[in-house]
Amino acid sequence: MKGLNEQVSLVLTVEDVLTATDGHLLKGAAGGIFHGIATDTRKLSRGNLFIPLAGEKFDGHDFLKEAVEAGASGLLLQRGKEGRLSVVGDTVVILVEDTLRALGDIAHFWRGLFTVPVVAVTGSSGKTTTKEMIAGILGDGRAVLKSPGNFNNLVGLPLTIFEIRRSHEAVVLEMGTNRKGEIGRLTEIAAPDVGVITNIGPAHLQGFGSLEAVREEKGDLFRVMANKGMAVVNCDDENVRHLAREWDGERITFGFSEEAYVKVGQVASRGGEGVRFTLRIGELEKDVCLPVVGEHNVRNALAAAAASWVLGENMDSICRALESFEPLGGRMTVRRLKNEAFLLDDSYNANPVSVKESLKTLRDLKGAHRGIAVLGDMLELGEEAESLHVGIGRIAAETGVDALILKGIYSRAVASGAMERGLPRERILFMEDPGEIVDNLKDSLQKCDWVLVKGSRKMGLDEVGSALVDAFGLCEAPPDCEGVIFGEEVSKR
Repeated sequence: MKGLNEQVSLVLTVEDVLTATDGHLLKGAAGGIFHGIATDTRKLSRGNLFIPLAGEKFDGHDFLKEAVEAGASGLLLQRGKEGRLSVVGDTVVILVEDTLRALGDIAHFWRGLFTVPVVAVTGSSGKTTTKEMIAGILGDGRAVLKSPGNFNNLVGLPLTIFEIRRSHEAVVLEMGTNRKGEIGRLTEIAAPDVGVITNIGPAHLQGFGSLEAVREEKGDLFRVMANKGMAVVNCDDENVRHLAREWDGERITFGFSEEAYVKVGQVASRGGEGVRFTLRIGELEKDVCLPVVGEHNVRNALAAAAASWVLGENMDSICRALESFEPLGGRMTVRRLKNEAFLLDDSYNANPVSVKESLKTLRDLKGAHRGIAVLGDMLELGEEAESLHVGIGRIAAETGVDALILKGIYSRAVASGAMERGLPRERILFMEDPGEIVDNLKDSLQKCDWVLVKGSRKMGLDEVGSALVDAFGLCEAPPDCEGVIFGEEVSKR
């Protein structure tokens, strides 16, 4: 629609929606206008186009009457639901084959009205942190739209795109997946100019069946981009490098590898304060104090720096934004407790890649002191779930965990792997109730101990972290622990 991107809010004509969805006008006038889009009648505003979506536990078509009463100026209707027309009165109704697909088609239409650069980020882990870092760098001097929260699926991503306005100078979108074809479809909708794959590991195997299938799914980002725009390639990940061999367009590489264009020099732990590293981009280099722990977060920062560099950011602005980055809750958040122990809260989610990195970080942070890992099941791993949990137990023992508190149906598998690598059985506890876990830690947690809390979101381990903070309180003063580093540096490379 000519001049549409000059609007201060989302405005679409009936003709726009028909064109975008290849739909059929069942009722109402073709000259109508929609002011905004809603998929939930509880959030619908007068003048919205209501798009009813069908899920496992609900069907938006059951709420067509409520949408009309709330002031919807139009409705989409999925083929086969024509029997619901009696409840909509004279409201504009457009028939489409599939309302979820239509939502994406309309979002793609809206995205096409703007020339703003779009960055898409996917990966098995680190994608949210990388998305936030990119948005932070670009947002230092531009108006940036980013995916809020976990709006990274076939509903959340289109709803984010509908927020694009002419004032935006960059858009940063996160793309998640748990079934085949989702990344490809999200890429079709978003038409990104820059594509970032943070890494590829054994996540969501229940839906994909194998690591190779996960790789192919993530690879659809580059594949659907079809050599247009810029691919941001992780040189340290063989699966990403495999995908990059099929990419003939422009690229920028990042990683710890010397062959990467965006890479690191020295890396030094600053204990609970984060990591100091030397960022190198081509011939340029500058030291960065990243206020988040974990070597894997340095790699996330490299990915963010690479994506931002190709969009014109300079070294100073990249480093400045990385140094002011604030990690999201439940993602490698370090809390100092009043009893002078430390909580490493990484409870937001878990897969084999992220748990391994968390355990390595716990090892680096605890030094000569005790490290206790509270681990919940990693979900959606399919037939390999048992063996992957055994592997996590082995890694826990190999990284020097002093005690394990395990929750979930795969606890025994984790325990067997840990004992196989030498962790004594008496140092492994099985507890299902978060309150019981916290009570145990209240009785046993000592000065300078480190507690890692990690598990898939549905395991509810965020309750453990919150309850520990409530039980002990937080301490702002520097700890008095020999060997625990806050503000000092220990070289790692």
